[in-house]
Amino acid sequence: MYSYQNKNVNYYNNNFNQPLYTEDASSSKLYDPYQGFIRGNMFPNLYNAYKLSQPLDIKPMNEQEQLLMFLDALSFATIDINLYLDLYQNDQDMIALFNQYRIEANRLRTEYEKKYGPILVDSDASNTYPWAWDNRPWPWENK
Repeated sequence: MYSYQNKNVNYYNNNFNQPLYTEDASSSKLYDPYQGFIRGNMFPNLYNAYKLSQPLDIKPMNEQEQLLMFLDALSFATIDINLYLDLYQNDQDMIALFNQYRIEANRLRTEYEKKYGPILVDSDASNTYPWAWDNRPWPWENK
């Protein structure tokens, strides 16, 4: 391991970011999607606060930002659980949780796009002509 000596203090590379993995993952022991999203990890036993005692809360300023935050959190949760399922394909509880979050994310994405326009290029809301991207005012055009 690389070490750096400075004024009698040892600094080891990656010393602060060593997860305490216990292989005790279960769907009942995961963070909820929002808590996992602000921590960057759905698995409490893998979460390392590094130098933050408490992750910063996201405070949406309106309904659009709140919907987008929930959608981001659910999308993050599905990605993180999908990475887990790459290793543990037969974990039925995690598969069920993954599907639950995926369905909820799709529902929120549809709701968001009906109210505020398309998010992705391949969204159903973007399959219109003229293009739906420019039907709404740009953020700097809002007053």
